[in-house]
Amino acid sequence: MKALVIDDSRAIRRILVKTLKELDIEVVEAGHGQEALDKLAAGEQVDLIMVDWNMPEMNGYDFIVAVRAQEKFNEVPIMMVTTESEMSQMTRAIEAGATEYLMKPFTKEMIAEKLDLMGVSF
Repeated sequence: MKALVIDDSRAIRRILVKTLKELDIEVVEAGHGQEALDKLAAGEQVDLIMVDWNMPEMNGYDFIVAVRAQEKFNEVPIMMVTTESEMSQMTRAIEAGATEYLMKPFTKEMIAEKLDLMGVSF
């Protein structure tokens, strides 16, 4: 199992990486959506994507739209991990193709619960 973690905050990426590794999930990191798209275009294979909404160069919403436009990524679960708490933002993310939506701050247990809901085995 390999996850792609996309967040412009190095601190948040470290927390997510540590949590996922504790769940025996390998991790690849990106600092923004375009960097993540470039990694996927270069052939990086992932089983899960966790993406922040607010980032420079390409935000998480635009990343989800771009990824879901590519049929080969249709089955990859995507979790939006963000401070965006507006119901309309949640709805937009899900309609764009996010599988789940997790609010910051979060705990390891919250991540594990969302992964379970997404059908991600770890």
